[in-house]
Amino acid sequence: MKFGLKLAAALVAGIALGLFATWATVIRGAGPNALSDGPWRTSLTTGSAKSGPYTRASVAMHGLLALNRDETIYYTATTDSSGAALDGTCAYDIVGHDPDARWWSITAYGSDDYLIPNPVDRYSISKNSVIRAADGSFSASVGSAAHVQNWIPTSRAPFSLTLRLYNPGTSVQSEPAQASLPVIVKGSCS
Repeated sequence: MKFGLKLAAALVAGIALGLFATWATVIRGAGPNALSDGPWRTSLTTGSAKSGPYTRASVAMHGLLALNRDETIYYTATTDSSGAALDGTCAYDIVGHDPDARWWSITAYGSDDYLIPNPVDRYSISKNSVIRAADGSFSASVGSAAHVQNWIPTSRAPFSLTLRLYNPGTSVQSEPAQASLPVIVKGSCS
């Protein structure tokens, strides 16, 4: 009887550990090659032949059609720059300068990994669409309250942001955790 209980306990522990590992690496996307740069997370193997089964499963799970790292580096933020989870009941400002890439975009996604439906059919800002200040910096608003310019609409639910750097500069390719990326600052919440 003791052997049967030990076997059952080992099976339960193994299943629990397997589910946790799946959540941490596939669902949450914190695989073994994950890097952070402020609130932005990326992986060195996304889109490469070196990606393992967990990275490939995460890419498949989140609908990211990943190009190879020389062509595009993908960063995802699920928190603001202070570490608090992105919440659709709050307003955020994304502040920075153009990242070192030929072209870039920042897109908001709902918790289901789909674009967030909104009445103005706007889902992102990009190098070509963002309005900049005289010094070349930009500030974009993210949230459910309408703004006149540089606004990425969200619903009143949790969301994530994806920053895509197409043809990233050599400094970003060699040190993706040290790239100069925009900050995400939480404003008021309702």
